[in-house]
Amino acid sequence: REKRERREREEREKTTTTTSMATTVISAGAARGGLGLASLAVGAARALTVSGGASAASTSEFVHSFSTSSWSGFAQGTKTTNVNNVTQTKSFLGSLQATPRSPSLSGLWLSNGVSVRTSASSSSAVPEMCDDEPPEEEALKEFKIYRWDPDLGDKPRMQTYEVDLNDCGPMILDVLLKIKDEQDSTLSFRRSCREGICGSCAMNINGSNGLACLTRVDPDVGNQSTIAPLPHMFVVKDLVVDMANFYAQYKSVKPWLQSEGSEKVDGKEVYQSKEDRAKLDGLYECILCACCSTSCPSYWWNSDKYLGPAVLLQAYRWIIDSRDQSTEERVKQLDDAYKLYRCKTIMNCAKVCPKGLNPGKAIAKIKKAHHGHLE
Repeated sequence: REKRERREREEREKTTTTTSMATTVISAGAARGGLGLASLAVGAARALTVSGGASAASTSEFVHSFSTSSWSGFAQGTKTTNVNNVTQTKSFLGSLQATPRSPSLSGLWLSNGVSVRTSASSSSAVPEMCDDEPPEEEALKEFKIYRWDPDLGDKPRMQTYEVDLNDCGPMILDVLLKIKDEQDSTLSFRRSCREGICGSCAMNINGSNGLACLTRVDPDVGNQSTIAPLPHMFVVKDLVVDMANFYAQYKSVKPWLQSEGSEKVDGKEVYQSKEDRAKLDGLYECILCACCSTSCPSYWWNSDKYLGPAVLLQAYRWIIDSRDQSTEERVKQLDDAYKLYRCKTIMNCAKVCPKGLNPGKAIAKIKKAHHGHLE
């Protein structure tokens, strides 16, 4: 008998907690109004039920009591602040109807189609919630995307797609993925990390180079957005460009540590002070997306000879590294009228870099190093 009384007492406490939590949800959302408040009530009861805070019987008891008695006090407290919302919500809550309270409740039905179903073998209520809010109007925006498939033999063209911004993520990459998934599976582009780390999704967006995963969609549906491949690069297909020349230039500066013969701590690693390590900040973060190089007019006209902002920034990263033993050779290798001095400090590179780096500054320091002023 003591065990039974203890169980009954626990059930009453759980029911009280469920009612209190759900009523709090309703009260907090009253000012915002809407018929969805009733769904919030059921959702709050279900949350406690599924997490073990209440049984199916206590959940149905809460919904029943809320629909018959708890509403009156709630309506009195909110009627003066938001008459329309309270009237709508009261009308909806008044339509709640529950079957007789029983531990083996087989179904709790709401007249608008929401149901909470349980079974005798399970004490967890699993509701099928419906969206009571009216659907948002479509916000259709046009995107003009560069298309070219060498296998078809057609000329390059700009193809227009319409995307509902209310049913799409906030970034340009979200738009491209939505178009590829739902409208045109032949659209080709590179992407990988979605976090601005890999540099794969670099492209020209509304006339400026950037990463599709970090570039937000212009919310103005009246403005058409244009997406094209990186400028002055050979196109493989659609938004995919040939990066072979860019990577070959990167390889030419030997982007690895050359520390043969350096004194090592415990025979394992070359020591570097905190001050020397700080010199690498603003250099090592480069992700080789080529946004800067393909925005540079000098690189457009001389990409076969001029290394470009990205590669020169990487070259300086190894020149300034205190652990490297080939500093002089690296500086001498870049002493060329085309490799280095085609930079005219236009500074487009610093403007478009998605990581906020300044390749122009690194190039200027390499030029100083040729005159014996290595910083």
